[in-house]
Amino acid sequence: MTTPYQSQYFAYELTRQHSSRSIGRLSQSLINATVDLNPHQVEAALFAFRAPLERGAILADEVGLGKTIEAGLIISQLWAERKRNILIIVPPPLRKQWNQELWEKFYIPSIILESKNFNEMVRSGHRNPFLQQDQIVITSYQYARNKADMLQKVNWDLIVFDEAHRMRNVYKKSNKIGRTLRAATAGYPKILLTATPLQNSLMELYGLISFIDPHIFGDETTFRRQFARGAKEMSDVDFLDLKRRIQPVCHRTLRRQVTEYVNYTQRIPITQEFMPTNNEWELYEKVSAYLQREQLFALPTSQRALMTLVVRKLLASSSFAISDTLHSLIKRLDQLLIELERGKLETAAGCFDVYEDVDEFNETMEEWEEEEQPIHNGLSLSEMKQLILQEKKELEQYYELAKSIRENSKAEALLTALEKGFEKLKMIGANEKAVIFTESRRTQAYLREFLERNGYTRKIVLFNGQNEDEQAKQIYAEWLEKHQHDDKITGSKTADMRAALVEYFKEQASIMIATESASEGINLQFCSLVVNYDLPWNPQRIEQRIGRCHRYGQTHDVVVINFLNHKNEADKKVYEILSEKFRLFEGVFGSSDEVLGALESGVDFEKRIQQIYQTCRTAEEIEQAFKNLQAELDEQIQLKMKETRMHLLENFDDEVREKLRDHYHQTSLHLNRMERYLWSLSKYEGAKEAIFDDETLSFTKDDETYQMISQAKKQERSNVHHYRFSHPLAQKWIEQAKSRQLIPKEITFRYSDYEGKVTILERLIGKEGWLSLDLLHVQSLENEQHLIFSAIDLDGEQLDQEICEKMFELPAVEGEEIELSESIGNTLRRMSEAQQATILNDIMERTSVYLDAELEKLEKWSQDLKNKLEKDIDEMTVEIEHLKREAKLTRNLAEKLEMNKQIKELEKKRNDMRRSLYDQQDEIDEQKDRLFEEIEKKLEQRTATEHLFTIKWRIV
Repeated sequence: MTTPYQSQYFAYELTRQHSSRSIGRLSQSLINATVDLNPHQVEAALFAFRAPLERGAILADEVGLGKTIEAGLIISQLWAERKRNILIIVPPPLRKQWNQELWEKFYIPSIILESKNFNEMVRSGHRNPFLQQDQIVITSYQYARNKADMLQKVNWDLIVFDEAHRMRNVYKKSNKIGRTLRAATAGYPKILLTATPLQNSLMELYGLISFIDPHIFGDETTFRRQFARGAKEMSDVDFLDLKRRIQPVCHRTLRRQVTEYVNYTQRIPITQEFMPTNNEWELYEKVSAYLQREQLFALPTSQRALMTLVVRKLLASSSFAISDTLHSLIKRLDQLLIELERGKLETAAGCFDVYEDVDEFNETMEEWEEEEQPIHNGLSLSEMKQLILQEKKELEQYYELAKSIRENSKAEALLTALEKGFEKLKMIGANEKAVIFTESRRTQAYLREFLERNGYTRKIVLFNGQNEDEQAKQIYAEWLEKHQHDDKITGSKTADMRAALVEYFKEQASIMIATESASEGINLQFCSLVVNYDLPWNPQRIEQRIGRCHRYGQTHDVVVINFLNHKNEADKKVYEILSEKFRLFEGVFGSSDEVLGALESGVDFEKRIQQIYQTCRTAEEIEQAFKNLQAELDEQIQLKMKETRMHLLENFDDEVREKLRDHYHQTSLHLNRMERYLWSLSKYEGAKEAIFDDETLSFTKDDETYQMISQAKKQERSNVHHYRFSHPLAQKWIEQAKSRQLIPKEITFRYSDYEGKVTILERLIGKEGWLSLDLLHVQSLENEQHLIFSAIDLDGEQLDQEICEKMFELPAVEGEEIELSESIGNTLRRMSEAQQATILNDIMERTSVYLDAELEKLEKWSQDLKNKLEKDIDEMTVEIEHLKREAKLTRNLAEKLEMNKQIKELEKKRNDMRRSLYDQQDEIDEQKDRLFEEIEKKLEQRTATEHLFTIKWRIV
């Protein structure tokens, strides 16, 4: 029992733009999300929209609070408002994760832009691949830097930087990526996501804030002079000034403040040692010594260090991984010998497939910079030939040794580790499921075959960068058939294959053996056992792996098993650092990230480890090298700014908790209301096309079943499409309702048929009157739309907005067409105009407060710059006085004359500075006034009113 008048009201309520002061600012985003949102995430998203003129914000919530979801809410809202030029810049390993989460949680399509598809698009005539139609662009920091000129040509609605602490040293001239990206993204709204915006120096905070708004502080020098001495040396006045300046753009919530809403689980570490056999250890020692040589022909000189790293990973992985690698190196030497016969030697000769066995290689290479070394080092062709033949013979011996090893002691230890792990899972009541990570696809194949021989037949699924084995193809085909009538299928074979394998693991398999591909972009929170069969040296990659299971939404503690070679001193030291310094394997959810934030890039750490393996030959050398590295890490990780960060960025717990409780209540009410409106509108507009079921909040159309997201989250069903605000059907019906021309009619609202009690309406039962609805558009500080009800009863008593909104939620029926008298029309119009005046006055007051804040900000910014000029003169005066004293004390005539010459030059320079001081200060004031005029223009209030309909109402 819904009328077209109610349907139209619901349509406008669903699509109108709210002020960022209310939960309604995220209306469309909230009813689109398939994830249960927590109040701190809603608050963070609203904070970003409240940021001055939507320049952007730094969202610095502690790890484990779902900053990706916060950014997703912001992106989803902009998407619904048709602001779709959105760029996400992330470290390479996070690209797939963002791609997947945007689709799974918000139904937003995205494209990962990298060299291969970028070049393909350019070749096919796309002038700028960064400009995408209805797709969000995801790219890495390095690629964004490389294509900064193309990136700059797009008029971005939003740019998101994930792991933004990588940019915090942008104030340093050596930070080329940061400086390039700051220049390329200047003027566009930005969201910076980082749990550690401040690690070692307040200058890092200055660096990040300069991305958002370059006018919050003067310049680097003035900031350093005023604030960068540290909290203890700073005056209370300066500290409060700094806190006030950053408050409008920096938001931080702590885990302890949200314990009412988020359940945190622990990590339980288990170390599984193994003893290599004599043959395995001999192979390891020989290949390791081979890799340490200064000159090798089998490794391409352009990537010598990276290539050595890859070979070392495969050597530690399994004899099967290294045997095929050795065979590839032998083939490369054969290729070099052929080239020598032709009388030339190319440095990149002999393309070979070593890298193909390692899934994350491309991401590592993207961050890896290396200088190419000459291949010949002055050797003649005959000398080279002799050395290559000798190297080949040696590699052939290692290859034969590797092939002779039939079983690996580490694999035997895996059986014990799995028993321990599964026993622990039983104790904590978790699913008996384990994900085993290895660096190598050859090791992966060996482990499947080994485990199937040892009691795990038909319990294993593989996951890698190719997913081309027969089992994967069969799983994919069955998955496509199973989901042909729901929203799971995206149309991207890669994404759908990944989803099919994860679902198979969840529903049927006990073990997933995965390469690094599974550490990116998949959700395995139904699994609580992570086995690092091969342990990467990059701590950020380890966190990625564990984070597939130990993540937001995990309900059980997560067991983490790591393997340790009992004979390998260097391996033990690496594990010690990863465990003790980075605290990766134990503690509450995500505790390691506070420390990981100390690293700008895990690849740099990998390089340091690689250097130790390459240069140290004795146990003593290894011990000393790791001691030095640990000392450096202590310096980086000691978090000396922790106290400053706490006082500067964090608010009182009680104050935050109270706000979050209010958000929790408001979000629930708003979401329920919006869902009711969408459901009622859909039932009315789709009545001739679909059959609706109120009990399950689902409907059937053209033999397809659709269900409201809120209901679908409670009971997951196959062959059901998730119905939401952004669904094409919803959009069609909303537009249908909005475009309808409605003439004045009699509408009877049936309170007697309403399932519930609305006290404020009970006194109106049996009464009738008149009502009109107008839509007010306001463009000022924010674009806002207000739906204004004007209503009276026949006694002339006015009905307020809340009563009208409640009335429109009652069951209702249409009556006869009516004539609207001039006097009633004028009364309703005057009421509407009065309400509009109140709304506009409220917006003007908010705008005035904002203008005062902007003026104060620009005043401080200009004063910073002026103070710098005066400080420079004062410092030069001090230098002159110092030189004068020195000149008086010296007895050497030549020195005295030279000093007096310097004094005269400095005095001349100081006089020039004094003369130009006022001109420069006037110039700063002019610049400040220009900036303020620009802001005033943006805030000029523009309004328009649209009359929607008028009715005669009755409540029975």
